[in-house]
Amino acid sequence: MHTCAGLFRRNPHGKMEHFMKIRVGRHLSVAGSLPAAAERAREIGANTLQIFSSSPRMWRGAMPAAASIETFRRLRQDYDLQPLVIHDNYLINLPAADLDVRRKSIAAFRGEVQRAVAIGADYLVAHPGSSRGQSADAAIAAFAESLEAATAGLAVAGVTLLLECTAGQGSALGWRFEELAALRDAAASRTPLPIQFCLDTCHLYAAGYDIKTPDGLEAMLREADSLLGIENIPVIHTNDSKTPLGSKRDRHAAIGKGYIGQEAFRRLLTHPRLDGRAFLLETPIEKDTDEQESVATLWHLAKQ
Repeated sequence: MHTCAGLFRRNPHGKMEHFMKIRVGRHLSVAGSLPAAAERAREIGANTLQIFSSSPRMWRGAMPAAASIETFRRLRQDYDLQPLVIHDNYLINLPAADLDVRRKSIAAFRGEVQRAVAIGADYLVAHPGSSRGQSADAAIAAFAESLEAATAGLAVAGVTLLLECTAGQGSALGWRFEELAALRDAAASRTPLPIQFCLDTCHLYAAGYDIKTPDGLEAMLREADSLLGIENIPVIHTNDSKTPLGSKRDRHAAIGKGYIGQEAFRRLLTHPRLDGRAFLLETPIEKDTDEQESVATLWHLAKQ
């Protein structure tokens, strides 16, 4: 189990010295309970975690019991599980052209923010949604309008919204950094939520950012810094890709079992510009040991 996020290397005199500080974890189920997710994070060697605050495939979500939240908060402190990331409901599509879907999305997202605040989350990750049935510019404007409605009057208490890059599948918004920046710029003044970004390595690769190569990784980071601000990317979903570069298909693979490969993830995890980030796995689980092994793989790559 890793209780410290520090990474070490030998200096020219042969002594070990601290040189980076990152966080490693994965998306974990809260089906048992919030405290069970914290216990599981500790068991698998994680020092950060991502959860759903309710079922990701139902419009309505229930607030967890106060006692469960209190225990979860205490365990996170005891086990140094920082930050806590919540991923929003898969049904939510804030810019939906269908007004009924948009209405349901606004209500569901409001619930996501309220639960994130109550649970003590640091970040709420959201997919920007789909432009289907309208132009991208109209969808970006609709996103800002819906986010304003969803968060009107809410006290957000330290929760930051992270817009996640997408793979470019279908009419999904946010597969280019220019579009993510446009979404932020349209919505920033209309919500109490600070807006930053979450990058997903599988989505980046599928969208055409060649993070597999050293030059491609550097180019991606330069563009991200120019358009988004590298300081505005606190969380990186760390997933290999089952499909090739530019496929525009969102298919996660275990680290080293996809087209991106372990060497690319070693470069990513040890890149000095990404010091302090939370690297969160969303890779497939096929056997009981996969959660622990996937976290151990990232720690191993991060220390090379």
